[in-house]
Amino acid sequence: MANMPFAVEPHEGDLPRAGSKRRPGMHDVARLAGVSHQTVSRVLNGNANVSPRTRALVVAAIEELGYRPNSAARTLVTGRSRTLGLITIASALYGPMSTLYGVEAAAREAGYMITVASVGDGEAGALDEALMNLQKQGVDGIVVVAPLISLGDALSSHARHLPMIAVEGSPGASLPVISVDQSLGARLATTHLLELGHRTVWHVTGPAGWYETQHRISGWAETLTAAQVDIPPMLRGDWTAQSGYEAGQILSRMPDATAVFVANDQMALGLLRALHEHGRTVPDDISVVGFDDMPESANFIPPLTTVRQPFSDVGRRSLEALLALIKSGTGSDERIVITPELVVRRSTSRPAS
Repeated sequence: MANMPFAVEPHEGDLPRAGSKRRPGMHDVARLAGVSHQTVSRVLNGNANVSPRTRALVVAAIEELGYRPNSAARTLVTGRSRTLGLITIASALYGPMSTLYGVEAAAREAGYMITVASVGDGEAGALDEALMNLQKQGVDGIVVVAPLISLGDALSSHARHLPMIAVEGSPGASLPVISVDQSLGARLATTHLLELGHRTVWHVTGPAGWYETQHRISGWAETLTAAQVDIPPMLRGDWTAQSGYEAGQILSRMPDATAVFVANDQMALGLLRALHEHGRTVPDDISVVGFDDMPESANFIPPLTTVRQPFSDVGRRSLEALLALIKSGTGSDERIVITPELVVRRSTSRPAS
């Protein structure tokens, strides 16, 4: 007789154990635990309407059998993959990476997996490709951590077709945006230096084309204008310590420069080195404020006064907003703004008389 092309069903009493050739299923877990397969499903999906005793029985049965949920089958049943996409730029910079980790940690806590796609430096077509790849993988929604002005219109267009939020973005975007109040952070930094008695405040900016750069420049300039003091020319950086070092080479030759607000801590590190090499003492000769509050910033020489961004809060709020969007099934243009904090350390003081 020719071999039959069908698997023979196991006897009702036969339960596959961990390591056996037959992969255990949800009904096997239910039989061993003495509950319905619907109860097993509720336990696997984190449903609160299960008693602690029943949950413990199901978990013990899962461990005994070595059961692993079939994500593809669950997607067919629920319409959800419990996987989220995360689009980011190709960068190891502290800010974007910290935001990415914050979103991933919040997603893991909520029982979701994250699939990451990169848009490089925001080149044309990269966003379309990233979105297409994530949609092929059946993600339930997407968090975009790519705060480039060039991507704004494209994001708004795609947000009409799938649940999507942006971390930092245009206030006029037609999708939810979660952001730290970058302008307020710049105002806190600049006001701190003015209140110490400095006549004006120089600024080392981030690169053009970033929302953070734009908003930090606005906060700095608006504060100087409101104080009716001269606005010095900006020194353009690119977020790296090397660009901060180059800006420091210029500032170190300007004896009238007694205070500088640097748009991130990495550039502030390079600037501190340049000032030291030219004999400019911080904070006696020149006060320095950064932005981000990297873990290393408290160990700079001197410890850096900076604006702290609550990246874990950004991650949590981003995930909450995306899950709410997925659940509602409707679009939104909600904007959630998170307040930064000025952390005062020893890199700022009153100017020398």
